[in-house]
Amino acid sequence: MKTIQTHARYIEWLSADEMHNASQEWLSELKFINDEHLFFEDLVTSYTLQLIEGKKFTESKALIEAINKSQKRNKLLIETVQTHENDLQIMVDGVNELKKEDAYTKEHLQLVTIINDFLNDYKTLKLKLFDTIKTIKKEEKQKHLIDKK
Repeated sequence: MKTIQTHARYIEWLSADEMHNASQEWLSELKFINDEHLFFEDLVTSYTLQLIEGKKFTESKALIEAINKSQKRNKLLIETVQTHENDLQIMVDGVNELKKEDAYTKEHLQLVTIINDFLNDYKTLKLKLFDTIKTIKKEEKQKHLIDKK
């Protein structure tokens, strides 16, 4: 017997204020992430020698590529959210354009998913970077202690 899977979708009605607030929150978070990317670049620059050392090279290269990809994706999302925010006029202009308003709401709901996916990927990337740097710092500390003896 085959099971037929149906996809019931619950779409919450969002007011223009709620969508505006969500967009502003996204922009704030994405701009902060932009600043964190600059910090990551400085961190990678500071530990370049340790990152390219032997067995860490392949993992470090993949990590640096992931940071670069994340930066590009972040910039694209900032532009997308800003455009989305500018298009909010459709919802508040007082003219009933149901198709445009429906399309805007659907776009907003798609952005919710896209932003959440990006933030989850970003947190994973951040953890990997910090774990790598933490390992390097521990190794440096051990080397320093051994050299003192």
